Amino acid sequence: MYFANREQAGRELAAMLAQYRNTDAIVLALPRGGVPVGYEVATALGATLDVVLVRKIGAPGQPELAIGAVADGAKPELVLNESIVRVLEPDPGYLEMEKARALAEIERRRRIYRGGRELPALANRTVILVDDGLATGMTALAALRSLRRQRPRRLVLAVPVASPDTINLLRPEADEIICPKVTEALFAVGEAYSDFRQLSDDDVIEFLQRPTKAARQ
Repeated sequence: MYFANREQAGRELAAMLAQYRNTDAIVLALPRGGVPVGYEVATALGATLDVVLVRKIGAPGQPELAIGAVADGAKPELVLNESIVRVLEPDPGYLEMEKARALAEIERRRRIYRGGRELPALANRTVILVDDGLATGMTALAALRSLRRQRPRRLVLAVPVASPDTINLLRPEADEIICPKVTEALFAVGEAYSDFRQLSDDDVIEFLQRPTKAARQ
């Protein structure tokens, strides 16, 4: 275990992102687990905190095995783990059905997390995408590709822990990757934390309502 909890992990990340303090950076967290991490980063940097809405697509009969992910947007970004898809050969309608289900959940979360509003404009800004760790990297991949379409000046991925293979998968998608703990021995993100409690929608809303940038102006 590398971190006591997500808050400690966020503070370690923030120290490695000090160059973005008091700039135009916006911190976008992947809910739910990335939000406490993102809050610590945003607070330390004096940045705005928001969420980017992405949903994993699980394998048939194995919902925890990510075979892809879909990210919110005017044109939703679908990414697939082609090697797993080739092995499992899901029924032709399975992916479309799961994509539709994921988009329905994304819409629900937009309504309750943001009151239905869209993300602020990201063009020509520094965007820092934060999660609590990367396993397969599918949700981060979908998020990065969706965010890139909005033409940020710089797109940074910041996560406390990940495997080398996942970092290598995502390296072409981001201008910079910050990850203090890169380890081969990562089978699940929760292994890196002493406290890895599951978060609720109410937890996410509470973090999003806390002051970050406003408190530092």
